[in-house]
Amino acid sequence: MSDRLQQLAIFVRTAETGSFSKVAREFGLSQPSVSRTVAALEDRLGVRLLTRTTRQLSLTDAGETLLSHAREALAGVDEAENAARSADGLSGILRVALPATYGVKQIVPLLPGFLERHPRLKIDLLMSDRFENLIAEGADMAIRLGNQPDSSFVTRKLAAARRFFVASPTYLARRGTPKTSPDLSQHHLISGPIDGGDQNWRADRQGVTELQPIDPRVRARSAIGAVACATAGLGIAVASTWMCAEELASGALVEVLGEYRIDPIAAFVVFPVGRRPSQKARVFSDYLEQVLMMIESS
Repeated sequence: MSDRLQQLAIFVRTAETGSFSKVAREFGLSQPSVSRTVAALEDRLGVRLLTRTTRQLSLTDAGETLLSHAREALAGVDEAENAARSADGLSGILRVALPATYGVKQIVPLLPGFLERHPRLKIDLLMSDRFENLIAEGADMAIRLGNQPDSSFVTRKLAAARRFFVASPTYLARRGTPKTSPDLSQHHLISGPIDGGDQNWRADRQGVTELQPIDPRVRARSAIGAVACATAGLGIAVASTWMCAEELASGALVEVLGEYRIDPIAAFVVFPVGRRPSQKARVFSDYLEQVLMMIESS
């Protein structure tokens, strides 16, 4: 990368993260070196791009203007290089933020086929069940589950999965099996990351929607944690086929209240706002959509 492009890349990531130290780790440089690079860019342009205080970095008006154009310029360089290498596939690093359980169970098994098509490409998986700040994390894209309330992000639906109530046979032997939604008030309940903020579980039976207030005994901040708690006999959870197919197949978990229907959960690709999705991200999302649709329809 030329010195000018390096300066722009470091400036963009500094503006996005608000941290010289984080950018230094990303680029394998020292923190003073990153600070000097931004200062050199300011000297070359003859304008102040960042306002520095002991607590934060903030963009000046000139910095805001440069950030928008620099993102486009860097994206254009990336597009041009990948177009030139099209015969050999994509290259570089694709950074993907995604939920841990969904990533392990649904996405990781699909990676060998994708990477075989693009042997020059590397993938950095940012696995977490919390919503990542895509720009601050430097992610090219994210995969998120459930409704996406923020319409400022560019989203694309990949697939959907059925959800249902589950519990372990040992728990049901000890506490009994609920017959109706109101029976859940007599049981220990486990909430996961998707329904962690809800006060009610919603389910339909014979066209009638029932809302059951919940007071979870266990709150799990990850989907794999909710499944593990249910498997351990701690109570009843809401899960999807993505989360617990193996546990259902082995008998470690069983479905309860099977006559009830819970809204399915959808997986979406989310692209960072303010920048054009990279070719790597577009190609990967196309691949995921194609493969997941085939799996869903089989």
